[in-house]
Amino acid sequence: MRGKLWFLGGVAVGFVVGARAGRERYDQLVATARRMWDHPTVQEAAGVVQAQANRLYEEGKETVTEKLSHTKLGERFSHPPGPTDEAGFTSDRDPLGNSAQRPA
Repeated sequence: MRGKLWFLGGVAVGFVVGARAGRERYDQLVATARRMWDHPTVQEAAGVVQAQANRLYEEGKETVTEKLSHTKLGERFSHPPGPTDEAGFTSDRDPLGNSAQRPA
């Protein structure tokens, strides 16, 4: 319980100190952050990280697709749904193998 009181006390002190710094200091911090973000080196690094993330996503997607293709679940998702009735519902089984009617 004493730890919680210390935490709340710290939050209160931080709030008071932050409030005294005011809007001017906040605007100064925002301007500094924007200048840093707009710096060409930061933008280049962000582009490299984005490209790496995209590459890893695609590799992971291919791996999962390949591994699931040999399962019943993967077979269900790889085939298009069967014919539809006049209301636009297909009567084939859902991906879990249950008989179901669903919109096409």
